[in-house]
Amino acid sequence: MSWLPLEGIKVADFSALIPGPFATAILSDLGADVIKVEPPGGDSGRSLLPAVFHATNRNKRSIALDLKHPDAKPVIERLARWADIVIESNRPGVTGRLGIDYASLSALNPRLIYCSLSGFGQNGPWRNKPGHDIGYVGASGGLSYPGSWLGKPARSSIPIADMQGGSFGTIAILAALHERGRNGKGTELDLSLYEAGLFCAALRHGIGEHTDPRAHIWPVNDLFETADGSVLILGIVEQHFWESFRAAVGDLAPELADPKFDTDPSRRKHGDELSRLLKKLFLQKTARQWHDLLEPQDVPIELPMTPAEASRTEYARAREAVAEVDGERHVLFPLWANGRRAGALRRGTPALNADGRAVLQELGFAHDDIERILRSAAARGAAGVRGAAGV
Repeated sequence: MSWLPLEGIKVADFSALIPGPFATAILSDLGADVIKVEPPGGDSGRSLLPAVFHATNRNKRSIALDLKHPDAKPVIERLARWADIVIESNRPGVTGRLGIDYASLSALNPRLIYCSLSGFGQNGPWRNKPGHDIGYVGASGGLSYPGSWLGKPARSSIPIADMQGGSFGTIAILAALHERGRNGKGTELDLSLYEAGLFCAALRHGIGEHTDPRAHIWPVNDLFETADGSVLILGIVEQHFWESFRAAVGDLAPELADPKFDTDPSRRKHGDELSRLLKKLFLQKTARQWHDLLEPQDVPIELPMTPAEASRTEYARAREAVAEVDGERHVLFPLWANGRRAGALRRGTPALNADGRAVLQELGFAHDDIERILRSAAARGAAGVRGAAGV
């Protein structure tokens, strides 16, 4: 049996694309009931980022609503009374025009925890700036320093501010739930994706004026090209791992026995030379040959994998990291608690408005009202009307 600590918690999710759905994916994995409110044409992530949409919207129910149409108002009001949590990711000011802002919804439900995820927050001089992850990360310091000893700053394939922003949103929501347990009151949460990037960059690099651009990296903790054109991931930081590595490759690279490479400060001082020697060394064998040579010697070494490959390893099977339902495979929240896997895959990714009728019935609407609301959403969707999420 899985650990589902959020069973009974109800979430109305008005967000789109990555940060908000990432946050509610965590909540839903841990047992929360998440209703995803989409515009009649669907969350734009369905077409822009189909793989991400598929992964971040499992375990949720979908209802399509045109938030600008009068038929949506009673649905919004009942969702506000039903929910413990509301999350949205519109630009500042949009929710007020749509009637899904904190002031409107908390008046209906004072216990509501309301989380806004936006690029630059709900106030301040940048609140109306447009943006995406690469801008948040770069402008907050995450692209100022290299990730490799001889490399230049490079963008990660993982959207750091978006996903960390979603994670921080989840943490804030859980903190607010804890506080509500004490005082019975809801909370308005305002989370900036830019600040999420700044928080990460500052914890990694500090905010001093004269930061060493290589303080966070090591010449022996890097990626190296191999003879077969692949890449080897060498993860040495501690001295004993360096000693194990140097002993394992001694015959192939006698230059590494030079005393100037004996200690970490000295390896850093001579890091350019050491990095070039290692690059030359690793071109002598294939990635697999290096892995097979070094792993038995207790050297932190890995071969790169795609997420699909990683999801099929013996590790993933032993840790029950991947679950399947209705032919869909998903990686679950990465935790065990009291010997049980945290999270469960209860349902796959919903089709647009797949649960509209059931949700409206659950909210107590009469049959004729349900039919009218569904017809309205279908008509607006067919006409290509774009909803508010992602504005």
